[in-house]
Amino acid sequence: MAIPAQLNLLIERFRDNLPDYKSGKYNETQVRREFIDPLFKLLGWDIDNDKGYAEAYKEVVHEDALKVGQATKAPDYGFRVGGQRKFFLEAKKPSVNIKEDTHPAYQLRRYAWSAKLPLSILTDFEEFAVYDCRVQPDKADKAAAARIMYLQYEQYPAHWDELVATFSPEAIQKGAFDRYVESTKAKKGTTEVDSVFLQEIERWRDSLARNLARRNSLSQRQLNFAVQRIIDRVIFLRIAEDRGLEPYGQLRDLAKAAEIYPRLMEVFRRADDRYNSGLFHFQPEKGRDEAPDRLTPGLAVDDKIFKDILRHIYYPDSPYEFSVLSADILGQVYEQFLGKVIRLTPGGHRAEVEDKPEVKKAGGVYYTPTYIVEYIVRQTVGKLVEGKQPQEVERLKIADPACGSGSFLLGAYQFLLDWYRDRYIEDGPTKWAKGRQPRLYQTETGGWKLSMAERKRILLAHIYGVDIDPQAVEVTKLSLLLRVLEDEKALSPQLELIQARVLPDLGNNIKCGNSLIGPDFYSGGQQLALFDEEELHRVNAFDWQKEFPQIMRNGGFDAVIGNPPYGASLSQGEVTYLLTNFNLQNYQLDTYLLFIEKALALTRNGGIIGQIIPNTWLSNLTSTHVRKHLFSQTQLESIVHYQYHVFQNAKVDTETVIIKKWLPNDGHEINISIVNKDDSIVSYTVRQNNWQLINGKPVNIFERPEYANIARKLRMLKLLDELCVITQGAKPFQVGKGKPPQTRKIVEEKPFVSEMSHDSTFRPLLRGSLIQRYQILWNNNYWISFGDWLAEPRYSANYDAPSK
Repeated sequence: MAIPAQLNLLIERFRDNLPDYKSGKYNETQVRREFIDPLFKLLGWDIDNDKGYAEAYKEVVHEDALKVGQATKAPDYGFRVGGQRKFFLEAKKPSVNIKEDTHPAYQLRRYAWSAKLPLSILTDFEEFAVYDCRVQPDKADKAAAARIMYLQYEQYPAHWDELVATFSPEAIQKGAFDRYVESTKAKKGTTEVDSVFLQEIERWRDSLARNLARRNSLSQRQLNFAVQRIIDRVIFLRIAEDRGLEPYGQLRDLAKAAEIYPRLMEVFRRADDRYNSGLFHFQPEKGRDEAPDRLTPGLAVDDKIFKDILRHIYYPDSPYEFSVLSADILGQVYEQFLGKVIRLTPGGHRAEVEDKPEVKKAGGVYYTPTYIVEYIVRQTVGKLVEGKQPQEVERLKIADPACGSGSFLLGAYQFLLDWYRDRYIEDGPTKWAKGRQPRLYQTETGGWKLSMAERKRILLAHIYGVDIDPQAVEVTKLSLLLRVLEDEKALSPQLELIQARVLPDLGNNIKCGNSLIGPDFYSGGQQLALFDEEELHRVNAFDWQKEFPQIMRNGGFDAVIGNPPYGASLSQGEVTYLLTNFNLQNYQLDTYLLFIEKALALTRNGGIIGQIIPNTWLSNLTSTHVRKHLFSQTQLESIVHYQYHVFQNAKVDTETVIIKKWLPNDGHEINISIVNKDDSIVSYTVRQNNWQLINGKPVNIFERPEYANIARKLRMLKLLDELCVITQGAKPFQVGKGKPPQTRKIVEEKPFVSEMSHDSTFRPLLRGSLIQRYQILWNNNYWISFGDWLAEPRYSANYDAPSK
């Protein structure tokens, strides 16, 4: 690639005046305007927004110099493609020694690491340094730590092809930036901010739980509530400080004197006056249904606990830059955080943190990737607002009945924020910026943003969620509240003008309960009396008609979205109730199938359901009723099957399914996409009435249309269950199953399995991998001791039958 003549002119001018530029008089603003801006224009960036893009889609954001304490926060530039930030650039005046000075490098890396940007740039034009910002920054790091490129200005021509091929907008759009990121990945030391922050708040939970349990008389439920609420409040206020909404350092300064917690409670009470969020709700108020927090104000906590917590959330000890720590990142952190629970040991004054039973069974907590959330939101909410004006969608209601930490609700809320802003701007922004409650306001740079009042209105009008876990409900609320405040550097002046308290109370939108089990689970007072308080809280029955009366009277929600739980444990009483109240299920209940049926009940006619679920709903022999109903009574819009594990460490094949609650017409076609491991996609359509003809039998979505005639002929042949009896074999190991109940040690060590037969209890053991199409590979070398000690021996399988 030819070297631009303008680049050589910039280098010559810089060289000729180097002594002047190196003097302290030549400042950062001058070097940005005279050298850095022209350099990145040569790389192809629209530095001055000559293309006239709206604020949200500008290629280059010149970050506001937000004063927090004595420091100016935020890197000087954010470079974006399609509105998505790709890297930061921090500019310094040439008198700064970028090669050796540790402070600028640490400052840049904290920002980019907290924002989960893999690379960012530090430059004064004389020097150009690229950092791998996946490496956790440490205040003791040298300037060279995590630096993967270092150039001096006279080296720019020799490296111009590399710079263009990596950092130009065209290269980023073609994926070159991402490939460069992967090629420069550090062999060790790359630790993303979410995993480190998770460890941080888990440490807080552990120390707070132990101290609160020792110093206060609390039930297990009270202890979990108190610890979670204190952590949430600290995180919220610390983020508010870095966004300029709270005085910087107010939490840190509390640690400088004794009696920290009583003074921290004073800060919390002031926050209640300012924000109106349920996060800070200590007194009964007219119009608020949620009970105030009477517990945490009276707690005793040792000062040393808060000294440690507060010290680790401020510069320079903290690697976190909270102003760019997004609600999405916090959601990923909290999803993992919610996988554990605090237990009290017998006696009640010692706390231990352990995995929740359902997490143990599932093998971990699985956060839905952002691209899955965005796809489902586009296919549901996006379709419902397509071609409409704001006044036509003001009654739109979106629900996630198993909201977890709120990732789907965050995605839906962000989609609507962007949609409303774009529609208002298209319609003429000035008319939407007038009146007592303007929906837009104009920024200092001339762009348009939604007002605080409008962000609140959109959240309260459209977003609803339910979860059985009270901690998850609080995290969802926290995440949504932070999204209300996100990306609002001009909020502080707005807040001074707002007479009402700043944040919405989400108590009527995000609720705690069991989405699948209603109050009729307790059939009369006599049965209700049989349940102790713990069991009532565990079941946590939820009445959708009572909790969302207006929505349900109007036919239900317009969109139901989410990632429902798979294979959750159910008591015998719950199984009996669910089999009675859900008509599309069979005796082998799976919670994700129950949530599909519940979503149908919650959605109005013409509404859309979007979920990510296991692919077994199409292939299991036992899911006949669900398939038959969906194929005949709803309009299946699309199925996207992923040929890789969407959820890290979860060995389950998943699909996104979009369903319109509407009778399908004869010509309706389902869009099928198969996403391969290399991200290539195979797509085709199939007429839904072809699936109706098979009367609920399993469907093979890998069957291409060109093979459909052959498949139909094959389906006319006898099925295996018409020729023989099909039964499930023994299940050897599972914690808590068998007589006596198996321990985790037994499950891990598998003592009942051997390479030889030791006594009369031993039988040949056939794994699935040993059974081939025309042969069995068992070679007298795999045996199991058969009896009640197995998790599920299944005597009914008749293993001794003479022929099989």
